[in-house]
Amino acid sequence: MILKEQSKILGVYQVNESDRVKDVIETAGGFLENAEAEAINLAERIYDEMVIYVPTAGEDKANIELNSTSNDTNKIKINTATAEEIQTIPGIGEVKANEIVTYRETYGRFEKMEDLTNVSGIGEKTVEKIEAYVRIP
Repeated sequence: MILKEQSKILGVYQVNESDRVKDVIETAGGFLENAEAEAINLAERIYDEMVIYVPTAGEDKANIELNSTSNDTNKIKINTATAEEIQTIPGIGEVKANEIVTYRETYGRFEKMEDLTNVSGIGEKTVEKIEAYVRIP
């Protein structure tokens, strides 16, 4: 877990898989005085190699660039998404979404895209179709 402010890395932290952004901020000692805490989702679950960027008050967020998977920000985080969120993936309906959640709760996180083929009703062709919409950190 990397915590950044402007161009400075404030630290790399090892945290538990069940932690949320709020927990990492607390582990790092809390927000700095000039941090714009409202700009980040404190409830988001953390994932391996995640970069948390906390902008400063008044910072132009349009100019923020991170060396992370920023091109994946619109993808569904399959390891944390609800069944309703998973249903927004083209080709995934209520039944498959519930199967994904049930599999994840039973067997744990998906480590690679191919792991989705272990879910009942999802084969290689389905994985190929949804790959552009899914993020597995």
